[in-house]
Amino acid sequence: MTIQAHAQQDVRYGENPHQRGGWYVPVSGQPEGLARLLQRQGKALSYNNLLDVDAAVRCLLDFEDPTCVVVKHASPCAIASASTMDEACRRAYDSDAESAFGGIVGLNRALDVAAATQMSASFFEVILAPSIKPEALAMLAKKPNLRVLELALQAPSSTWKEWRSVLGGWLVQEPDLAVLDEASLRVVTRKQPSDEERRDLLFAWRAVKHVKSNAIVVAKDRASVGIGQGQPSRVRAVRLALQNAAGRARGAVLASDGFFPFPDAIEVAAQAGVAAIIQPGGSVKDAEVMAAADAAGLAMLFTGMRHFRH
Repeated sequence: MTIQAHAQQDVRYGENPHQRGGWYVPVSGQPEGLARLLQRQGKALSYNNLLDVDAAVRCLLDFEDPTCVVVKHASPCAIASASTMDEACRRAYDSDAESAFGGIVGLNRALDVAAATQMSASFFEVILAPSIKPEALAMLAKKPNLRVLELALQAPSSTWKEWRSVLGGWLVQEPDLAVLDEASLRVVTRKQPSDEERRDLLFAWRAVKHVKSNAIVVAKDRASVGIGQGQPSRVRAVRLALQNAAGRARGAVLASDGFFPFPDAIEVAAQAGVAAIIQPGGSVKDAEVMAAADAAGLAMLFTGMRHFRH
């Protein structure tokens, strides 16, 4: 495989000040992805900014309704969908206001004054939207260091590959663009999810795909209320998500990016009041996990699809 690239933009340094860094894009072909970014105001983008923006764009591509995602350290800390963009922004911020501070905000609709008003209430490094209304840009100009970006959301071409460096070489893979076929979902418990729970389960499943594994998303009314990510054990990720959700877990749903190896996580979720769970299934202990869900009166769906993100 051969790649020819040229410098797109200088960055001050890499992840840390003692590391050199740069942003490169392919020499040939039409610009794709972040290469089509238009910066409307603010300081120059950093290496870490670009990683976070990339994570936000990947997430937004999986949502059709007005959706806002807040990214910290290349993984979402809050996601919400709503009927309007400003409502999605408000609910995403309220999901985890503590973690949202200093984050990267991504929107999948035009940034208007109402949404910009929501964003102006806190400190963010970057705001990204497909388009920006002139009056919204004028409002954000009061924060001259805030990076405001325009990028029309577009799925990558069929030839796009993901490259990651390892010591002495590279790993290459197809991007995770798999879309869940709702007809393939299996209810594996005695209890069936309600229509509202099924809607939230599908939202949580789209969200958990973009959270660093081991990943857990607790959601209610199409908004995350607690996220557990990057944990070495799945039950620990569940505990972290529930801790972040606090009392909001009662009546909420839970999504897991991988199967549950033991029933302990189900018991912990049930104790917190979670009503329904969606997960890939496929563990050798699936029968025990399903039995734990039945004993707790939970609904559980199997997707047959895993979404690890390392």
